Amino acid sequence: MNSLLLIYPPLAKNCEPPPGIAKLAGFLRAQGIHCPTVDANRLGFNYLLGLDCNKSDTWSKRAKKNLQATISGLHDSYFYSNFDRYKRGVADVNRILSCIGEAHGLEVSLANYQDHFSAVQSNDLLKAAEHYQDNLFYPLFNTQIHALIDQEAPDYIGISLNYLSQASTTFALIGFIKNTFPAVKIILGGGLVTSWLRSSLWQDPFAQLVDQCIAGPGEAPLLRLLAEENNTLREASPEYDCTDYLAPGFILPYAASSGCYWNKCLFCPETAEENPYGSIPTEQVLTDLRILTTRHSPLLIHFLDNAVSPSLLKALAENPLGTPWYGFARANQLLADEQFCHALRQSGCVMLKLGLESGDQQVLDSMHKGIDLTLVDKVLASLKSADILTYVYLLFGTPAEDEASARRTMKFTISHQQEIGFLNLAVFNMPLNGPEASELALNEFYDGDLSLYTDFNHPKGWSRRNIRTFLSKDFKRHPAISAIIKRDPPFFTSNHAPLFHPCFSQKT
Repeated sequence: MNSLLLIYPPLAKNCEPPPGIAKLAGFLRAQGIHCPTVDANRLGFNYLLGLDCNKSDTWSKRAKKNLQATISGLHDSYFYSNFDRYKRGVADVNRILSCIGEAHGLEVSLANYQDHFSAVQSNDLLKAAEHYQDNLFYPLFNTQIHALIDQEAPDYIGISLNYLSQASTTFALIGFIKNTFPAVKIILGGGLVTSWLRSSLWQDPFAQLVDQCIAGPGEAPLLRLLAEENNTLREASPEYDCTDYLAPGFILPYAASSGCYWNKCLFCPETAEENPYGSIPTEQVLTDLRILTTRHSPLLIHFLDNAVSPSLLKALAENPLGTPWYGFARANQLLADEQFCHALRQSGCVMLKLGLESGDQQVLDSMHKGIDLTLVDKVLASLKSADILTYVYLLFGTPAEDEASARRTMKFTISHQQEIGFLNLAVFNMPLNGPEASELALNEFYDGDLSLYTDFNHPKGWSRRNIRTFLSKDFKRHPAISAIIKRDPPFFTSNHAPLFHPCFSQKT
């Protein structure tokens, strides 16, 4: 039976363990396959923060002097009880990373990494692999990763590539492995790879570097590849091999489903990529979470589902986890019921993320969102009554929106300023494979063969430039909205937002 080493590459937010490799490791180990994991993203942050910050300005000197105390603070709930202290600490850590990046001509932050190679051009990523020794993380590859591969001697190495900010470093890592361990076969998977493979532009440009690319859940294809024969499958919960992250306790990520149970929103990537919906049986979810909470004693559970299903919400309300939790949910009749929301809060729910997108009913209908603003009114009020925070997502610039629609969204937001805890504001990108992409005049959005989005001539003249002007000069400047935006945790955003629920400060 073959062995597999799973790697999560730099750089992405470093506040909880990577769920993909944990889920795969738990499954494969249950089938008797040797499957160690390494969170190279966590190691990468530790490596960067150990480098010299040569800036001599007052801010940089202070940030460097207080770095260890700030890192310790981010591991302490007390640090989060004062938002100004938290913001200052996060800004100081980011200052160190930014200075290190600048010294190498790169953009580096707590949430992003960008070097000279474009993440949407396959030729650039091939160059990143060829010139792997120039990558900022090469010393990490050549020491800790090298030693781990030597120790484990895997037949395969699987790399989980999920974000554009990981792409260049992922291919530098692949180049390093190919050059140093040429006999080891490389498997590439993860969210970004899934999107690439399901794009109409995909031409498999990495065939000489990568032995196999996998789209979607990797359990079945990996088992076929690694096992000599497939016996009766054993159920397994994820296995997290590290719990040390930039958070005041262990945040346990868990996916009860893949895809989206609604799967009708017109411009959603899930729809454009035709990702099928699949869910773990509710009883198995509850069993997994009992096992994982006993094993790790998490501070917080993070449901990764595109939307937690109504059936799972009911089960959670009836079977309290004993641990605070949060995740995405659709505005539905259950959440409009104040009594149910109170039961959900008693079950541990501290925050729900709601993809509202627009405060204009006509725009919502055109997007096939399947929600009514009168229902959203009730949902926001019920969640507020139950002391459940809301993180509301708004999307500007869809084909059906114009400035008048955007201003109705602004009016809706202002009218719900007391119920909205946090806001995420985004400008619409047309998915390349979206149903309306072929009907609108298209322009290049990213100049690259790996681009997932395309620009378009807005049918109502509501251009990206006009939208950005509206957001910066009108929307964000309104006092009611500005107050909400200022509450958003910098860099970590929704990943740290639930930590500011009063229940955590009451424990300090």
